[in-house]
Amino acid sequence: MSDSSLIEKEIGTAETTPVSGPRDIMILSSLSRFLTKITAGAGALVLFINVVVVFASVIWRYALHSPLHWAEEVARALMIALVFFGVATSTGRGGHIGVDLFLRFLPPHVRPYVVHASRWILFMVSIGLVISSYDLVQAARLQTTETGLPQVIYVIPVFIGSVVMVVAALEHALRERLRVVMLSAVAIAILVAIGYAKLSFMDDPSSAAAVLMLSCFVLGILAGVPIAFTLGMSAMVFFICDPSLPFVFFSQQVAAGVDHFVLLAIPFFLLAGAAMEVNGMSTRLVELIVRGMGKFRGGLNMTTVLAMAFFSGISGSKLADVAAVGGVLMPAVRRAKQDSEEAAGVFAASAMMAETIPPCVNLIVLGFVANISIGALFIAGLVPAACLLVLLLIAANFFGKRISISDAYPILRPRKQLLLGAAVGLIMILMIGRGVVAGIATSTEISAFAVVYALVVGRLAFGELTLKATVKLFVDIAAMSGVLLFIVACATSLSYALTIQMIPQMIADALVAIGFSHGAWLFLILTIVILIIFGAVLEGAPALIIFAPILVPIAVQLGFDPLHFGIVMVLAMGFGLFSPPIGLGLYTTCAICGVEMKNVIRPMLKYLAVVMVGIIVVAMVPTITVWLPRLMGY
Repeated sequence: MSDSSLIEKEIGTAETTPVSGPRDIMILSSLSRFLTKITAGAGALVLFINVVVVFASVIWRYALHSPLHWAEEVARALMIALVFFGVATSTGRGGHIGVDLFLRFLPPHVRPYVVHASRWILFMVSIGLVISSYDLVQAARLQTTETGLPQVIYVIPVFIGSVVMVVAALEHALRERLRVVMLSAVAIAILVAIGYAKLSFMDDPSSAAAVLMLSCFVLGILAGVPIAFTLGMSAMVFFICDPSLPFVFFSQQVAAGVDHFVLLAIPFFLLAGAAMEVNGMSTRLVELIVRGMGKFRGGLNMTTVLAMAFFSGISGSKLADVAAVGGVLMPAVRRAKQDSEEAAGVFAASAMMAETIPPCVNLIVLGFVANISIGALFIAGLVPAACLLVLLLIAANFFGKRISISDAYPILRPRKQLLLGAAVGLIMILMIGRGVVAGIATSTEISAFAVVYALVVGRLAFGELTLKATVKLFVDIAAMSGVLLFIVACATSLSYALTIQMIPQMIADALVAIGFSHGAWLFLILTIVILIIFGAVLEGAPALIIFAPILVPIAVQLGFDPLHFGIVMVLAMGFGLFSPPIGLGLYTTCAICGVEMKNVIRPMLKYLAVVMVGIIVVAMVPTITVWLPRLMGY
């Protein structure tokens, strides 16, 4: 699945007359393709080795009672390599996540220049990472880890990935008409010169760091710069502006953002979910649900809701879920002559509902940054998700239309095949759930088992996961993981810069004052509003990384249970992510469903209202969230 929005395609895949001569651009393009193939293969290999390492460490510890003490350090080093090889691959392919909504308000003759300026931003941030990571490599050459491994294994992938990103970003930047390339470059140069001049005439340049950082963030969002690079540019500018901080801190903080064993659960769950999709389980499951629900009014919409809930318990990524279910179900929607725009709205609303169904990526990120038990969050999200599921099923039934199953599926599979597909997926979900609830292993270790199960059992059960398909699967998931986790890495770097400026502390003081002066519930309402807004313009992970460490301690101080508050945060962020007119997730959903967002807004409003009512009920009734975790002993 490609996590591409409209702006990504303009940034990364434009086929126009290049500024350089044909020979020059051909050499650069050939070099970029060659390096991208290397990082794609290296990323896939690193992902495979990491699955083997984590799986083996669990077997050695539980079965052989001889833990591999080096396994976690190696897994973390491989994690950093996976992220930077993956993001380098995605940069070469032009597959970063960005928002182009604001570009539509620009005059048509201005828009191409602003779009092209985004390519130069990618190039500049990549250059900054190369310079900073080179110094980081030099500093790490003579250092070792706790188990005696060379420290350089953690930082070499940062430098290599950044170099490939520079080549790929430059190739994309030069592949355009001379006038567009030159004028967009001049515009960027003027902005840089203005910032430099401002700093040069100041006695204390560090005092302007926060203002310039915020300006870069706002301009990046408005210009449609991919989110990861908007965050990276903002953090990079901060480190440049503050002479008291070595520039090596920039790449150090980016790498530190993904140097955590728990985050390995994200690529592993993505891989397990994709394996189940490739081996044909998704098509079997969706057809089974359609044949079961098709006799009811709104059967296809109800199928969407149920299928999204089912797949959310496998992949962990809502965009991956939309791609998996949408790619299978939308052809049936069109064959049954149903409204494609309304179907896209149901997909987006169902993704909001599924935000708290484990193993959701954002629950893992929230638990990591807010120091909340990930297992407890997984359990706490079940009942709220079930409540939203019931509300959406009722709405889908009430607003939907009847269909003919024979129109949706002219050729029906044998029922045994469909039941087998559902059973294989259900066993995987139960395995994940049982492992989390019983505390048998960590979420990362369980995700490694899920990968092995999906690959081995899926291959035996269906026989559709060939060796070629498996290799492609690892390559694609390595690239996707790089995109998602590079956002986490850059968000962590920006969060570090915000902390240095004590901005979180100032926000915390203001919110505490509001909470004690006007009541804790006003604080909760403000939290929902803040996360809806930032969830719309950012991908979910950076919004949580920036705000969760600030808001969760305040919520606890005001008397909220951290599990309840955390689930409300994730739901609010998901609502913003898939809401019109800015929601990044809605852009991707519309692209997958083959519809325009402007046509989706009206039929989607009723489902948005249903989800918002559900979120308010969950927020106002904490028992819905905390009852099951308390029952389970958390």
